[in-house]
Amino acid sequence: MANRSANGSRRRALVVGGSMSGLLAGLTLRERGWTVDIFERVESELAGRGAGIVAQPELIAILEALRLDTRELGVAIRTRQFMDATGQVAGRVECPQVLTAWERVYRVLRDGFPPEHYHRGRGLTAFEQSGRSVVARMTDGSAETGDVLIGADGLRSTVRQLCLPGLAPLYAGYVAWRSLIAEDAIPPAVHRELFAYMTFCLPPGEQFLGYPVAGPDNDLRPGHRRFNVVWYRPADETIELPDLLTDESGVTHAISIPPPLIRRAAIADMRTAAERLLGPQGRAIVRLMTEPILQPIYDLESPRMAFGRVAIIGDAAFVARPHVAAGVSKAAEDAVALAEALAAADVVPALSRFEARRLPINRRIIERARHLGAYLQATQTAEERARSERHGIPEAVMTETAVLDFLRA
Repeated sequence: MANRSANGSRRRALVVGGSMSGLLAGLTLRERGWTVDIFERVESELAGRGAGIVAQPELIAILEALRLDTRELGVAIRTRQFMDATGQVAGRVECPQVLTAWERVYRVLRDGFPPEHYHRGRGLTAFEQSGRSVVARMTDGSAETGDVLIGADGLRSTVRQLCLPGLAPLYAGYVAWRSLIAEDAIPPAVHRELFAYMTFCLPPGEQFLGYPVAGPDNDLRPGHRRFNVVWYRPADETIELPDLLTDESGVTHAISIPPPLIRRAAIADMRTAAERLLGPQGRAIVRLMTEPILQPIYDLESPRMAFGRVAIIGDAAFVARPHVAAGVSKAAEDAVALAEALAAADVVPALSRFEARRLPINRRIIERARHLGAYLQATQTAEERARSERHGIPEAVMTETAVLDFLRA
């Protein structure tokens, strides 16, 4: 049978990374009869990470196919709006979507995966593979043997680094300031004007947006929800980005900086810019961003996703700028394609088929995200300036952001 190893036992998948991608891969493979063990290097539970996300229809369909509870997944909205620098509504479009939080989707997935097969505090250091199996060497000195090894360990993927050591994320030329704000902290007048919508403000060369999501513990009661805020701002790679990633003690961090270490001066500069660039509603929201997250924006495009008995999926393989809101949906569709390919008995050719199916789709997502974000970059080529003229106008931002129609066409 296809779900049996050569010795007659159930085939075993070793999944490195216990976040969204890893759980999606684990659940889809279990549905098809595999034994799956997930290894997460972080010792503590991952709850509470991330911020707001768009629950794309593709993601919801996959969760439902896994018989997971998608009721009350998030906040349903119907309308997007653009506000000018004076705070006036300058345009609206209808775009029904479900807006949720990272921790809500993570909890749905985590609760659906058997805890005895989810191993915290165990990361990957190396692997070896043969014609019959793959052996993972773990940070605790142990070794695990399986039929396939799946790298679902995100932007800093160890599996990708072992398979493609020369590949690194590319900084896109801008950062995002992010925050989740308690609904009951928002002034009533601002709440009336913003909370029921996905709202965009567009200072020159920048983008500020906000939308409602569930509150802590998926609380959807009015007054107990949260407002997800993202403000994209250009920052050049040579001076501004290192400065933003330098903490109070003078240490400059690579890739990202933990929120508690962000310098107070950097946050103060962001607040000062808000008073200068945003309308009154945006200014009021920024004043409530007490513990903002700073997220440098990166691209990552892997030339391959399959390496013998090893595969990489989700953000371990492709990281798209957030404007397409495809991160979790992309991971879910990678997981489904992987599980479908592995229905065949031979792992290596199955992973090759998986790669052939997903590489072109993921490349389209990366390219689309680059188009949508070109106008935010600190520096631009002539081609990127042309993209800015097309995708940076308010009408395009409202209709193209976080919409996957380009993939459905």
